Amino acid sequence: MSTTVRRNEDEHRYEITVDGELAGFASYVDRDGQRVVYHTEVFDAFAGHGLGTKIVTEALADIRGEGRRLVPVCPLFAAYLRKHPEQGDIADQVRPETLRWLEERLG
Repeated sequence: MSTTVRRNEDEHRYEITVDGELAGFASYVDRDGQRVVYHTEVFDAFAGHGLGTKIVTEALADIRGEGRRLVPVCPLFAAYLRKHPEQGDIADQVRPETLRWLEERLG
């Protein structure tokens, strides 16, 4: 099983593929040097293979490499950071104003 994670800038999401087939994604929006990740989904046919964790780790590496900060609105990203506090150095707290901005942005 060959997996790849890539950032799809047009769709504003990280996508994971398994043997070339889209298996899931993590959606984000950028705001003032922050990447607000708000939803991650792994399709049922690919569940149970650790793909969610792979999306998170690859996304964190990309965010770090761009010099951005992460706002982990997505529960999967938040849970990962609780388990791996050493990765939290690039994370900003989810604030009510960020959630309001995100809601307005997404409609």
